[in-house]
Parts: sequence; C-alpha cells; structure tokens
Amino acid sequence: MRDFAALFNDLDTRTSTNAKVEALVRYYARAEPNDAAWATYFLAGGKPRAVVNGRALREFAVVACGVPAWLFEESYQAVGDLAETIAHLLPPPRRRNDLGLAAWVEQRLLPLRDMAPTEVLARLSEYVDELDAGERFLLIKLIGGGFRVGVSRLLVTRALAQHAGLDAKAIAQRLVGYTDIAQLPTAERFAALIDSAQAAPAGGTPYPFFLAHQLQAPLAQFDAALGPPADWLVEWKYDGIRAQLVRRCGCTWLWSRGEDLITERFPEVVQAAQELPDGLVLDGELLVWDAGSAHPAPFAHLQTRVTRKSVTSKLLQTTPAVFVAYDLLEQRGEDLRGLPQGERRARLEALLPAAGAEHGSAGTAHRSPALRLSALVLADAWPDYGWLREASRALQVEGFMLKRRDAGYGVGRTRDVGLWWKWKIDPMRADAVLVYAQRGHGRRASLYSDYTFAVWDRAPADAAEAQRYVDGIAAGRSPQALQQAGLPVLVPFAKAYSGLTDEEIRRVDAAIRKTTLEEFGPVRTVVPSLMFELGFEGIQRSARHKSGVAVRFPRMLRPRHDKPLREANTLADLAALLACSS
Repeated sequence: MRDFAALFNDLDTRTSTNAKVEALVRYYARAEPNDAAWATYFLAGGKPRAVVNGRALREFAVVACGVPAWLFEESYQAVGDLAETIAHLLPPPRRRNDLGLAAWVEQRLLPLRDMAPTEVLARLSEYVDELDAGERFLLIKLIGGGFRVGVSRLLVTRALAQHAGLDAKAIAQRLVGYTDIAQLPTAERFAALIDSAQAAPAGGTPYPFFLAHQLQAPLAQFDAALGPPADWLVEWKYDGIRAQLVRRCGCTWLWSRGEDLITERFPEVVQAAQELPDGLVLDGELLVWDAGSAHPAPFAHLQTRVTRKSVTSKLLQTTPAVFVAYDLLEQRGEDLRGLPQGERRARLEALLPAAGAEHGSAGTAHRSPALRLSALVLADAWPDYGWLREASRALQVEGFMLKRRDAGYGVGRTRDVGLWWKWKIDPMRADAVLVYAQRGHGRRASLYSDYTFAVWDRAPADAAEAQRYVDGIAAGRSPQALQQAGLPVLVPFAKAYSGLTDEEIRRVDAAIRKTTLEEFGPVRTVVPSLMFELGFEGIQRSARHKSGVAVRFPRMLRPRHDKPLREANTLADLAALLACSS
C-alpha cells in the first residue's frame, strides 16, 4: 500500500509523460507480482464499485477528525476533494503496518462490501490509524469509488512493455479485458501479461480498439490535406456503442470500447452471429434500428438497452438492436490488422454480402436484421461529401468516418499504421443564461467552474420585460412568483463545466461572487447576467427535467457578450432542435 501510494503521488505531481513512464517502470521493478497485478488493474482504468458512499464518509470524517459538521463542510468546499479533506483533517496515525496493495484490497477492502454500515465505519477507523496522509487519501479514493490518476492506459502499456522487454502492441492486446472485476487481478494473471513466451490471447478476448482523430480542416483544404477521395473509404459515423463481436470456439462475445462484456444485453445480435464462421472478430457499432426504417433510432433508444440488467421480450420488440460491422480484424483465426483497410473491407463485404456502396442511405439490408454491413458513401469530390454530410442529423448519424485505403488497424489513437478521421457535423447550439454555479474539483477547487444554464420559457417582449425579470430575481422573488406576475422566466436545462480557458473561468468566478444571491451548500444562485453559447451533441425528451429535455455532452463554446439576455434561446427553440433530431 505504501509503495502504491508513493507511486500515485509521483504520477499525480508530474507533468512529463516520460517521467510518468519512468516512475511506473521503477514501481514494476520493485513491486511484488500480486501488488503489481492490482496496481495495473487500477492504473488501467479498473473501477470496483464504491464500498462507502459520500454521505457516510462525511459522517465518519466528522467523528474521526473531531470537528463540527459545519467546519468539515467549509473545509471540503475550500479543498474541493472529499478524500483530500479527510486525509488532511485526520489526526496523525498511532501505528503502522507493511501490508502490500493486494493484501489491503483482498483482505480488507473487498470484505467491507458484506459488512453492516456500522462495522464498515469501525473498520475504517482502524485502517486510517495505520496510514499517513498520502495513504489515507488513496484509501478513501479506493473505497469511495473515486480513484483517478493522471495516466492513460497507453502510458501503462508503454511502462509494462519497457519493464517486460515486449512490444507495446502485444501488451495492449493482453490488457484488453484485464479490468473486468469478474476476474480478480492475481500474480498469475500479471505474469501472463508480461510473459515473453505467452501466446496471443484466445477465447473471447477482443483486440484493442483503433481510434480516429478529429478532422478540423476547412473543406476547401481537404484536397491538399487528404488527397483525392479515391484514397479513402467514407462511411457514416454512427451514434451508437462502439463494439467488437468475437466469434471463437463456437461461442460469441460482445465487448464495448470501454471493455465491458455486454453479450447478454444484446441476445438478438448474438443469435444472428451464430451463422458466422468461427475464428472471427468484427469491429462495428451497436444501434437500435427499427425494422423497415432507413436509418437508426436516436441514441436515447439505445440507452434503455444498456442500462437494463435484464432484457425483456417487450424491450427486444420495442428497441431492436443491430450490430453494424465496418471492419474485419480476424478471419479463420488469422489476425488481419496489418492488412490495408481496403483489403479488410473487401473481405468484410464477401463475408456480409450487401449493397456495399450507397450515395445517401445510412445503412444496408442483410439477410439477418440484427447483423449489417456498414454502407460506403460514394461521391466524386470532397465538396460533394460536404453536401451529403448536411443530411447527417436527418439520418441519425454524426457525420462521416474517413479511412485511408492503405491504413492498417492500429492501437488507440496512433498514426503509425495509417489514419482514420472523424468528420463530425457541427454541434447543436443554444444561447443560455448562467443561473447556478458550483465549485470545481482538483486544481479548480477554489473556483466556481461548474455551471447550470437556462433558457426563457417564452421570448421576452422587449428588453424592459427581460430586465423586470432580472430585477425581480435580484430582489429575492422566486421565478414562480414572477411567472405568475406575467413575466417570462428562465428555466434550467443543462449543466456544463468544459470549454472555457483558465482565464475565462477566473473572470466568470469573479462575476459569480459579485452577483451571488443565495448559497445552498456548494451551489450558488446568481443574478442572471452572463450568457454563453452552448454546444451539445444531441437532445432528447426527459420527464425528469423541468425543461422537458436533456442534452448530450453540453459544453461552453463562447461567452455571448455581444447579445443582451433577452435574446437568449427559448424552450420553443429547444423543441425545434428536438423535432429536427427525431
């Protein structure tokens, strides 16, 4: 535990990528195999579910730290991180132990799940009395489900490859599925991970996913930057769940890009895959696609499948899932990733006969409705593709994927074997007013950087009517009272925290402090005075939100100092966006 806490601190305080890799290599050189197994699990993104929730941790901290609840909350708001606050406030430890990471996790942390809450907190009191501040911080992160570290899986892969003297791609392949908590990390599994004589993974193990880069060049520069369209395969970019379908040993597995095994959630896809030959791995997208429809359903329909633990016959009927294949990674047990994209595509078309190429449709028919071949989109010039791309929202897609015909299939977002570009349509946009603010976390813990935005329930008749609403809020009147008085009101509809520079956030923070009306714990209500243009990837109806809608991946695009508040968008504008995306 002590060594892993030191590594965690080392990684958290370094900014150099090479320095982080070196710190990882040093840790692996001295760590016991069972400790290294668990360290790799956590560093590669493994997230065991929380043992103790935030509220219970707060109650524990108040007692263990011997401070009033109000003082602890004030400290938490100043620090911005629950684990760090507790670690700082706890009294010094009275004893020490030398248990390693594996012993801590397996003998102490995992058993907490089966204990009563009072017993959990009693054990926690004993445990923190054996740890210093850095180790306590790590412990709270692990039991609270909030463990994060500033390294990517790619860095862990590089460090393991350097430690073992192996090719990083081999390590990346072996790491797939390693963070599935259904198989606990063990010394044996770690040894297999770095064994130079270890054969390629078999069974249901997928390949590491190849990721695309965002294409941001203006259309006028495509010929110079990309060359002629004939050098590329162009497909629709689907708004679904990226997945690999693995067919080996007479069985079928479905893996999401997040390395979750989701086979049981899509039985119709598994059944359709039974007609495929053995020794096969397909890369593609899981979507909900109604029979007879020319395009897939919105992503919101797919969410109902992903969030359900059991799939009922009614759900199968109302949200029929399909797997749209767009790459062939393995055939007859042979790894095809080194072949050019064009050749892999030709083999895929022979495997899944379909129309193969279309000029505007977002899909093609196949003998099994749950297993489809992704359509190629053909055009003579890049401006023609630009024109076709404008139909993306109507087809329930996000734009185009561009794949070089000579590209191999890489690991992660690398360019060493070729290129994939995602040429997405512009986000949906809305001008919205900041109405609530909350402190951020980490380095933004002292700044108000998480915001709630609102739009008008109806457009103000003029600037004076909008100002009467703002003056009413500033005077302490509620939106409900102002609405009853006949004024338009601002209705919250989205939260966003990304998109602004540090300097912009500091300016917004200063404005929030000057216009605060009320404080509810970490949240402040402010006088409406700041408007931003928000961008979001999608919009759907939501009975849980007062606005009646929910948006996907909202972010701030720019402040709108150039527009008065009365020109912020309205619920009717959001309804129009909703109609366009349905």
